[in-house]
Amino acid sequence: MRHMKSEAKSVLEREIGEQPDAIARTVESCAREIDLLARDVRARDITGVMIAARGSSDNAGVYAKYLLQAFNGLPVMMATPSLYTFYHKPPRLRNIMVLGISQSGQSEDIVEVMADARRQGALTAVVTADGASPMAGQADHALLLKTGPEKAVAATKTFTASLAVLAALSAALEKDAARMSGVKELPERAARTIALSGPAAAARAERYRYMQRCVVISRGFCHGISMEIALKLKELTYVTAEPYSSADFLHGPMAMLEPGFPVILIATSGVLLSHMTEFAGTLQERQSEVIAISDSKDILEKGITRLPIAEGAPDWLSPVLAVIPGQLLGLHLAIAKGYDPDSPRGLRKVTVTR
Repeated sequence: MRHMKSEAKSVLEREIGEQPDAIARTVESCAREIDLLARDVRARDITGVMIAARGSSDNAGVYAKYLLQAFNGLPVMMATPSLYTFYHKPPRLRNIMVLGISQSGQSEDIVEVMADARRQGALTAVVTADGASPMAGQADHALLLKTGPEKAVAATKTFTASLAVLAALSAALEKDAARMSGVKELPERAARTIALSGPAAAARAERYRYMQRCVVISRGFCHGISMEIALKLKELTYVTAEPYSSADFLHGPMAMLEPGFPVILIATSGVLLSHMTEFAGTLQERQSEVIAISDSKDILEKGITRLPIAEGAPDWLSPVLAVIPGQLLGLHLAIAKGYDPDSPRGLRKVTVTR
């Protein structure tokens, strides 16, 4: 076990702080290629999307699934890479766009999904930080993340930059200038969220030093964020953190709740807020230890620990902000537990699967 001195900034903490600038650079740099991809989607009468990704990028894909279905009317499926690499039985891809998401663009199974899409003549696009990667080489359109090098093992700025690109693509597909303006406001709101949640996460992390298990719950556009925050806690703190939709949690897992059981609740303003407020009340009745991530005062007041995000973002953009308090909690909890957040045990920066 390597102890990180709390007064020394880790690489991970610096990269969390770089997210506002990384988002701004990426959205500006990708604007032209996003427009070209949107035109191609319309010209080729694309009727569905298949997303190929792993790890944090897969969680970004869940966000894209909600976006592209809700705003663009495109049915979205998640790729099953083993059908390509082991079973050799890929699905037919007529009128389908295949979208690969990978920070490194190196994973063999995702590259094979993209390569097969090219062989079938499907429209291919990738979101990646490496334009020279094998995955980018299989793309008709490469949306490149301008995050600068990400050295910490746990992905942060590449994740939020990916979400911002996906949000911009959804807006561009509908030529919706108002939604695109919202995307461009994300950097300032991300900076405010870091300022709001950073001190709170640092101050409260010690309370959870001996936490061994928890659940992370959200619903709707933030569902992929519950998955990402759970992943960050597993990577950085080795806590058994399980993500759930609030609806799924009511169908059985609710039985886990007992006084003091930690529940990280992500609930942002929008159509689901009243449902999530009611759900938070149920957690209080069960005497759960609620860690609230929200822009809503009502939700935050139901939390024993309160991690606020900047107000004003529409619910479809709130995931870009809501993940940040989870990143900060993972960082500071790792330090509280005496772990090095830059070097999680048994992990390396690029994971290659087949």
